[in-house]
Amino acid sequence: MTPAGGRLWRLKFRIYGLEKKLSLGRYPDLTLGGARKLRDTAREAVAAGDDPAAAKRRQRVIAKVAAGTTFGQVALEYVEKCEREGKSLATVAKLRWSREWLLPAIGSRPVDQVEPHEVLAVLKRQEAAGKLETAKRTRAFASRVFRYAVATARAKSDPASLLLGAVAAPQPKHHAAIIDAKRAGELLRAIEGYEGQPSTRLALELLPHVFVRPGELRQAEWGEVDFDAAVWRVPASRMKKRREHVVPLSRQSLSILERVRTLTGDGSFIFPAIGSRKRPLSENTITQALRRMGFSAEEMTAHGFRAMASTLLNECGKWSSDAIERALAHKDGDHVRAAYHRGAHWNERVSMAQWWSDHLDGLRDGAVVIPLSRSGRA
Repeated sequence: MTPAGGRLWRLKFRIYGLEKKLSLGRYPDLTLGGARKLRDTAREAVAAGDDPAAAKRRQRVIAKVAAGTTFGQVALEYVEKCEREGKSLATVAKLRWSREWLLPAIGSRPVDQVEPHEVLAVLKRQEAAGKLETAKRTRAFASRVFRYAVATARAKSDPASLLLGAVAAPQPKHHAAIIDAKRAGELLRAIEGYEGQPSTRLALELLPHVFVRPGELRQAEWGEVDFDAAVWRVPASRMKKRREHVVPLSRQSLSILERVRTLTGDGSFIFPAIGSRKRPLSENTITQALRRMGFSAEEMTAHGFRAMASTLLNECGKWSSDAIERALAHKDGDHVRAAYHRGAHWNERVSMAQWWSDHLDGLRDGAVVIPLSRSGRA
């Protein structure tokens, strides 16, 4: 009996000359008969030279560790590790999203006991819903979590690796893009006449000149732009290939940024969210603006400005494909070649950036119309 009124079953025993106590349970939750059975089991352990009190403590530790080795807990650890490693916000968000898909089915399961068929059931539901790309990402995420569990001695294998090819592969989708010069001019004129938020219009104006990925533009910060050197340094943490990307800025790009600076120069983000200077522009803002201007999802996307630049720059024949690829921040698989190209094509990229901006201005302005008199003479 405890001073507080609790009624507990406890067993005194001696092992190796030391007197110890073992708590068996609380009365009446544990009956007299149940307490006697536990007592007999403990006495058998003592007779065999084992300490039942120490064994109970070990079981508590094992149970506590097991609670932290569920798939859900290990997956969260893995996501947080990626965050500490400096993965981009978009990448971390996708990892958390993949984890959410798996939590209902295997989140509470010990990570070393998850069977392939349990993961497969999740993937098959996604496949049935037509979410093939989601299923691909979910399997890949599960596999990375299991491999992390193996590396941290909490699992012995990766059951998700056995499911490679178990669901239909998504068909690759290309971002819709305007690659016809005449239609590109119409797009640029539509942007110039856009009547929405001024900062959104300026983001739309700048994007075709620098043709970076939309996320890199949305999250751009003033501290990355060197107006004197006419360069914008996109940090590796925001780049898809995890490598700093330096963008040469044409006169037109600098002019647009100067206009933006009068609107948002007192904050951190060049293009902050509408209504909040503490967050970057929403990923849907540019897309919605394109739709408002009459360009459908099948014709043009925010990502499509990259395809526009790539196509028209390659077609003009003035610039090397290597310089164009570097401008697009595409990774070269040959590390030695990539290191060489990073420096060798800089001057060409600077010239190309200015030529491209001048070319865009020409497309926007259209053909020069020569007024004619009624007699037919100019």
